[in-house]
Amino acid sequence: MEKTVLVAVSSNNEDESKLREYLDELEFLAETAGAKSQKWFIQNLDKPNPKTYLGSGKLEEIKQYINENEIKLVIFDDELTPSQLRNIERELECRILDRTNLILDIFAHRAKTAYAKTQVELAQYQYLLPRLTRMWTHLERQRGGIGMRGPGESQIETDRRIILEKISRLKEQLKKIDRQMASQRGNRGSLVRISLVGYTNVGKSTLMNLLAKSEVFAENKLFATLDTTVRKVVIENVPFLLSDTVGFIRKLPHQLVESFKSTLDEVRESDILLHVVDISHPNFQEHIAVVEQTLIEIGAKDKPVLLVFNKIDAYNYVPQDEFDFGHKKPENYSLDELKNSWMNKEHAPCIFISAKEKTNLPKLRNDLYKMVAEIHAGRFPFNNFFW
Repeated sequence: MEKTVLVAVSSNNEDESKLREYLDELEFLAETAGAKSQKWFIQNLDKPNPKTYLGSGKLEEIKQYINENEIKLVIFDDELTPSQLRNIERELECRILDRTNLILDIFAHRAKTAYAKTQVELAQYQYLLPRLTRMWTHLERQRGGIGMRGPGESQIETDRRIILEKISRLKEQLKKIDRQMASQRGNRGSLVRISLVGYTNVGKSTLMNLLAKSEVFAENKLFATLDTTVRKVVIENVPFLLSDTVGFIRKLPHQLVESFKSTLDEVRESDILLHVVDISHPNFQEHIAVVEQTLIEIGAKDKPVLLVFNKIDAYNYVPQDEFDFGHKKPENYSLDELKNSWMNKEHAPCIFISAKEKTNLPKLRNDLYKMVAEIHAGRFPFNNFFW
């Protein structure tokens, strides 16, 4: 694995434990991409420096460390502006990746189908376009050649034009594939459609395999699934379509949200959303908020949702110290307390399961049966054979 260091800015008196959670996630992203974190660097600032993201002293500290430890890659937990990228590279004299570029790299590695590859390539070019200037040291060098370009056109102008043409071509390719996929969705008839949504690495694909008795790729890595997978499921005598989709994540690059919107049509056109949550993660409530915000962004906020709290087998309860009179931390609540808290909320149907241990799956199947049967009854009022 390539050695790297991780860098973040803590602003507005951000909670230290939360910042560590963020950097844990960035470290997991780096490992997924093939890099091993050697050290974290955190600077407290009211807001990131518009020129260099960090202060000069912190940059010098990082430079000294990477030189002493022969590290050639530094990863930042934010999307850096083109000028920040250029200035930081000049200071540190090594490769710089921001969070967006790192996620794009993982998506590029994970994409298997032509559709996913096209979507990721489009997102990469959209990210690259405003950052071209940092990629060339020969901007003033002119390249001649009859029929190659207009007179006096610099290398960067040539490359910008090429990238714009590629973006246009990729968008056209996606439109064609979108029409084909829309036609496929239309051919599925009036079957009830359910989509699995959730933060990345919460166990959606594992749950898909259990419910659909299929073999969807599932792995303990971020973004194991990029392409939407659809399977027909029958519970008792009620059929429906179940879809597994790409996982969401904090600070999901807007380029990816845009290019994957067509993939997420499956979510928008679903009748029911199964929002899968990793209850064992200390930040699971923030993960819920990230997914809900993403659903708003893609136009799927008004769908009926069943919250599926997964990984109860991995939940770690830490009793609060009897002499600690401060607020309870998330891990200070027992699983029963969390169940009572969530199940007593109005308009928030939920269930607690372990896909790995197959705990409470019969109840999940029964809940899905009732939800699907109700929609079927409204859609086919004279064909209620399953009641």
